Amino acid sequence: MAPGFLVALEGLDGSGKSTAARSVATRLRSEGWAVTLTREPGGTEVGAAIRSLIFANAETMSATTELLLMCADRAEHVRSVIGPALENGDIVITDRFFASTIAYQGYGGRLDLETVDGAIRIATGGLTPDLTILFDVDLDTAHSRRAVTGQEVNALDTRREDFRVRVRDGYQALASGSPDWVTIDAGAPPESVADSAYTAILTALELRRSSR
Repeated sequence: MAPGFLVALEGLDGSGKSTAARSVATRLRSEGWAVTLTREPGGTEVGAAIRSLIFANAETMSATTELLLMCADRAEHVRSVIGPALENGDIVITDRFFASTIAYQGYGGRLDLETVDGAIRIATGGLTPDLTILFDVDLDTAHSRRAVTGQEVNALDTRREDFRVRVRDGYQALASGSPDWVTIDAGAPPESVADSAYTAILTALELRRSSR
């Protein structure tokens, strides 16, 4: 087992996960933790090119093509960023990991979940997060936040509402009953959302320390 600690932040665009990621990383670093903050897709040079390709063609690209490109991004991400940081003992906070692929291409794109899982296993080499935090928010709130902030929008989140409903339902199904998932009410104010994520990470770190 790698000595570091992998945290994946998941949810729709507009859920506040990216803002919380930056806040939590800053807070942990100020307390002396070594933290690597990264994202998917686009956490590497190769990944940035893949990200641009996916989002530029999201309206016409098939879910299968998306799946394979997302997994190509992830394979490079694990190899060149996440793996080395974990071996270095860092807390790695990634804004999206493989649950996004299950939620978006699996549930949203209606791909066979076993097929999705197989592609993910190839890309990750079996690496799984120590903790996944779901930033759960209703679709209207997510949409209004994107409009107000003018933030970069995940092009997959601009698709029809029924697609985004399936994505949110997929996330909730993944989180339900899983001991390695924590669900946060992302409809709360940003400071509260970041505090909840910070507390979840520290709690998970303490649980792992006490189990050794």
